[in-house]
Amino acid sequence: MPIDFRNTNTVWASILVETFQRLGLTTAVICPGSRSTPLTVAFASHPQIEAIPILDERSASFFALGQAKQTGKPVVLVCTSGTAGANFYPAIIETKESRVPLLILTADRPPELRDCHSGQTIDQIKLYGHYPNWQTELATPSLEIKQLRYLRQTLIHAWEKTLFPVPGPVHLNLPFRDPLAPLPQPEAAQLAATFQLEKFFTHLPPSPPSPPSSPSPPSPLQDWQNCQRGIIIAGIAQPQNPRDYCQAIAYLSKTLNWPVLAEGLSPLRNYADLNPYLISTYDFILRNPINADKLTPEIAIQIGELPTSKTLRSWLETTQPLTFLVTESDRNLDPLHGRTIPIRMAVTSLAASLNPIQANPSPTAYLQHWGDAEHQIRKQIDTTLSSIPDLIEPKVAWLISQNLPPATPLFIANSMPVRDIEYFWKPGNSHIRPFVNRGANGIDGTLSTALGIAHRHQSSVMLTGDLALLHDTNGFLIRQYFQGHLTIILINNNGGGIFGMLPIAKFDPPFTEFFATPQNINFARLCAGYDIEHQRIESWQQLQSLLNPLPSSGIRVLEVKSDRHLDVKWRQDQFQQFAADEFQSGTS
Repeated sequence: MPIDFRNTNTVWASILVETFQRLGLTTAVICPGSRSTPLTVAFASHPQIEAIPILDERSASFFALGQAKQTGKPVVLVCTSGTAGANFYPAIIETKESRVPLLILTADRPPELRDCHSGQTIDQIKLYGHYPNWQTELATPSLEIKQLRYLRQTLIHAWEKTLFPVPGPVHLNLPFRDPLAPLPQPEAAQLAATFQLEKFFTHLPPSPPSPPSSPSPPSPLQDWQNCQRGIIIAGIAQPQNPRDYCQAIAYLSKTLNWPVLAEGLSPLRNYADLNPYLISTYDFILRNPINADKLTPEIAIQIGELPTSKTLRSWLETTQPLTFLVTESDRNLDPLHGRTIPIRMAVTSLAASLNPIQANPSPTAYLQHWGDAEHQIRKQIDTTLSSIPDLIEPKVAWLISQNLPPATPLFIANSMPVRDIEYFWKPGNSHIRPFVNRGANGIDGTLSTALGIAHRHQSSVMLTGDLALLHDTNGFLIRQYFQGHLTIILINNNGGGIFGMLPIAKFDPPFTEFFATPQNINFARLCAGYDIEHQRIESWQQLQSLLNPLPSSGIRVLEVKSDRHLDVKWRQDQFQQFAADEFQSGTS
């Protein structure tokens, strides 16, 4: 029987674990500690749940986040009492902002040991403020059947709240009295004789429980079809079914005869064969004021979050098109505060509600202008980058877009890597799956999240700068439990390259010491200390050869050293050249 009847705490904890497993839980990430002993024993003992011990709470929380991103299912995160749970906070913020399901279980002292200077005790009630989708403290463990039923139903509700109406974190605070270890108690053994296991669990909802039915969409289709100056903006997205997502957007584009401005942090550029009207160079196109004016749209359909590009955002803010925001989220995804009408449904459902395409209409002058601009700038980018022999940061994103094995999961660190992906990622049919932490846009937990995405999945890649990796090197402690492969492409320009793009870069001091913050780290020695493979990349050919095929196991760092100052100057010079030409077409 999956219920452990050795004592009150083991009954309580094993019912908790069995309930979550029947709801669909497969993974629990567990940090060491004493007060959480009943939970640790229960998760570690369940044959159908992978329990992964991770020493550092911050690394553990981001690893769990990565697992939940990859699977779309809640992952459980366990810690002891005291400040341990506080180390989860950055990941919980990211989980909320990225809409990723996560169940946080913080063990606690019972009420009588609080506010009396008992060891390792802090106020853990509402520890994460307003970030959880739902939060509560459970009762102290009991053997009464009414209390066990209360536990079961509360857990069902907690599971559902991680998924609906919007995925996110749920925090359960769990007080435990001694004995914490599974020491025998006679009254618990007596319960085993009367406990009816299947009757207790028979009504659990299917895994996962069905979401509420989607509302009927509004019907702006006639207005859309009558508009010849419309655009579709496909922003940051990590859909569980990327092909269906890309097909839906392609269908919408071909039905309306509108271009798709496709962020590099979505799967669209990696399913380019589906969409003939894909625009990947919109940032450079819109840097030219003449083109930006000629391409002013009347209507925009925004799919999910906006792309990263400040140039695009500024253009939308200036032109103020009537915008239909398609999202399953109940949150406000319009930071520009434009003329926005939310359509709260999946883009796949929206596409399915449209009338079938009658015929492929010929491109409008407006669509042709976008297409001509895309063709010209894409050719410029490809020609320019292919001819660069030196190791510079901007070329890395362009190179890996063409060299990773099909469908590789790719985690992209914040700061310059996400921007280089948007600027330079070349459209193709690789089906690469991009993952990012763009909820709160921080560099917390970069390595741990990537390991969570890669664990027990296809060999994966992470693209990161040196500061983002250094911020989370304790993630390497996960290596002994990690199953699979992660290649880390480390761009080491000894500092925060993104700050060189900001006005503060002209003020030095204090720029170098307080913004660029060079750390002067020998990464070969750092990797050796964690027993991680390290290779210094000396040429583009060497990097290409190491990316395809990828190894099947282990963690390795491929270090690309570049000059932060030269990278900044190259971007400033080339961006002007890419945006310099006006594209002649029939657009008026």
